[in-house]
Amino acid sequence: MAFILISNWVIISSAKKSIYSNISETPSGNKIALMLGTSRYTVRGTTNLYFKYRVNAAVDLYRSGKIKHIIVSGDNRVENYNEPKQMQSALMSRGIPESAITLDYAGFRTLDSVVRCKKVFGQNKFIIISQKFHVERALFIANKYDIDAIGFAAQDPPGKYSTKTKIREIFAKTKAVIDLYIINKKPKFLGKKEIINI
Repeated sequence: MAFILISNWVIISSAKKSIYSNISETPSGNKIALMLGTSRYTVRGTTNLYFKYRVNAAVDLYRSGKIKHIIVSGDNRVENYNEPKQMQSALMSRGIPESAITLDYAGFRTLDSVVRCKKVFGQNKFIIISQKFHVERALFIANKYDIDAIGFAAQDPPGKYSTKTKIREIFAKTKAVIDLYIINKKPKFLGKKEIINI
């Protein structure tokens, strides 16, 4: 229990000063955004608000000129489930040009998405888009890999909608500490470089 509490405290504390939620207060200079994946729909077939609000955040950052390009990173390990394509489709429907979007099909976990952004797509300075609790963990991973990243916290879904997810996140943060500092977990797949030059 102590390890779980300390792990969460360390990750939350270390990320506190690097997360923004207001477009006007978000620093410029991060041309690339890494948008972390989730399914477009819930198991009941309704719109996943985590997905919707991440798309909203990415669109707002792009339209404001804070970013020029978006890497959409998510899971595509099984047939008929493609988070990057879903994110690309949603962004393009909101007016983001296809040329401003790169798809990362091997973002199986947050660790994979963050590390691949550096080692595959050649980015060492970018802004991570997701909900605050998720961005905290992503920034912790980025720091371990000497990545100059900040986070943008997308809107949280209301009340009970996010309770289970936030409980799972407590253990996900603990696992992140174990992965990075105890078992030295590596991304599942890296592959050839696809450098993005903006």
